[in-house]
Amino acid sequence: MNHPLPPPSCPARGGHTTGLLPLSEAVGSSDPQAAYRRLREQWGSVAKVELEPGVPAWLVMGYRELLTITRQEQVYSRDARNWRDLNDGVVSPDSGLLPMMAWRANVVGADGPEHRRLRQPLDDGVARIDQRRTRHQVEAVCAQLIAGFSARGSADLVNEYATIVPMLSTASLFGLDSAEGRELLNALIALVGSADDSQSGNRHFEEILADTLRARRAEPADDLTTALLDHPNLRDEVEQLQSMVLMVSAGNETVTAWISHTLRLMLTDPRFAARMHGGRLGVDDALDEALWRDPPMNNVPARYALRDTELGGQQIRRGDVLILGIGAANGDPAVRAPDGGVEPGNRAHLAFSAGAHVCPAQVPARLITRTAVNTVLHLLPDMKLSIPARDVAWRPSPWTRVPVSLPVDFSARYGADTGDGTSR
Repeated sequence: MNHPLPPPSCPARGGHTTGLLPLSEAVGSSDPQAAYRRLREQWGSVAKVELEPGVPAWLVMGYRELLTITRQEQVYSRDARNWRDLNDGVVSPDSGLLPMMAWRANVVGADGPEHRRLRQPLDDGVARIDQRRTRHQVEAVCAQLIAGFSARGSADLVNEYATIVPMLSTASLFGLDSAEGRELLNALIALVGSADDSQSGNRHFEEILADTLRARRAEPADDLTTALLDHPNLRDEVEQLQSMVLMVSAGNETVTAWISHTLRLMLTDPRFAARMHGGRLGVDDALDEALWRDPPMNNVPARYALRDTELGGQQIRRGDVLILGIGAANGDPAVRAPDGGVEPGNRAHLAFSAGAHVCPAQVPARLITRTAVNTVLHLLPDMKLSIPARDVAWRPSPWTRVPVSLPVDFSARYGADTGDGTSR
């Protein structure tokens, strides 16, 4: 994708901003809902925000408005080649936004029949996952990670656990070993951060997966990589690679966030912390509440207006970019109680999006998350957060809301089961 450099006066070339709230600041604040409330007071249910200096976007914060744009692909396209600011050079070709927002030859950037063609390999791949075997594999990964720090009596549940479990679990489904999974993880963290190293992280991420595809083409195996290679809907190597990129990346950062937020609730919210000592609300309740309060993707890129239209009282121009404000929409006062509470069992949230592009991997994502949370609570039942809950900080990203760390203390456990029949 070759775009001319923006002219010297363009905001994308300098440090000038639009004067709008940077989306990453809202996501990374201690209280995103407060930031969304301020935006809602100023703009209504659809607010103008800044993605990076000089690059504006519409943040769709209304629950009903978000359903509108996810269900009307004839007006709001997923194809980033319709993004006016990208085509006009406002977005620099080396922008950290592009690994998450630029068009790729996969289901994310497609509409209509093309979307359905590219979606089928993902649905078929998810359907072939053996849930029982996967749960045992995830339990083994979790137990081995815990065994690595259990003797210390302290750990960081984000960087030593929640960040690693999804990638090693997902990588194994595609036939990658743990070393390759960790290498993928480092590249992915850079990719989703949408910062200066985003594009280099994206390149390395794709290189690792391309090597795996070549290996499976020479020697097929019983894994999802081979399943994508064999699927008749994927026409060439580019589509095979990009489908693999989507499945691995989407299944990692989001599950990392879900595990982290569920553990944070279990450790800090009296309603859930009491469950560790026989209380009423359990892990499944915490999983659902985490999806309402801190969805794995706080904001989802993107839709692109195919014509001038109106949404939430705002005039949307052809080529405008719209961000799905999942976190904000889950807190929309039109659908949430005034006190912001969540009724146990209520799954009307939009954490998995909606419409044709709804997440295809909700079942395995919940399986991995639930297993990870249950395993660490079982093996380290007395762990406690070692910092005040208010001091939890957040990784910088306009899209995901993942804690920088969740440091915990617990009784040291020697000779912990590693999950492979041995002990340490």
